[in-house]
Amino acid sequence: MKLIPNLDALNFRTSSYSDRSNCVAVADVPGGAVVRDSKHPERGYLPFSGPEWIALLRTTRS
Repeated sequence: MKLIPNLDALNFRTSSYSDRSNCVAVADVPGGAVVRDSKHPERGYLPFSGPEWIALLRTTRS
């Protein structure tokens, strides 16, 4: 996956599974997604390729 040039330009959305103590935000990027803590976005993000993102979603939904 390529480096994300400008995180400020990404459209992060909060997960519907998040609550007050566990806030996760995700943004779609070409070829995958990036995930960050919505309470502390300055701490960075985790990039996932498309196949990794699909595998993560399948695992967490089962």
